[in-house]
Amino acid sequence: MKDFTNLEVWSKAHQTVLAVYQNLQAFPREEIFGLTSQVRRAAVSVSSNIAGGCGRGSDAELAPFSEIAMGSSNELEYQVLLAKDLNYLSNEKYEDLSSRIVEVKRMPASLIKKLNADR
Repeated sequence: MKDFTNLEVWSKAHQTVLAVYQNLQAFPREEIFGLTSQVRRAAVSVSSNIAGGCGRGSDAELAPFSEIAMGSSNELEYQVLLAKDLNYLSNEKYEDLSSRIVEVKRMPASLIKKLNADR
């Protein structure tokens, strides 16, 4: 069992969640059960799946959770793009979030490669 807080991928994902939550405060109130909720769930899913995979018995069990985290990152990337296109996010905020997401999106793939190489 790994301590997820020691993984850089989890740390970056967690920082992205915090940035997402901060930026969602400006979303329209009518989106609270719509896009706001979807974006939050996708963002939290990334770091939650990394943490959940670390709680398993072996590194081999972490890999599928990392794949789910990659999928959630893709969802989040689209949802943030949609928010920008709906003018809920400024271009500046979009660029910041998007760069964070792209970085986080690539990290689980590297972790999976490392886990598979260690087997």
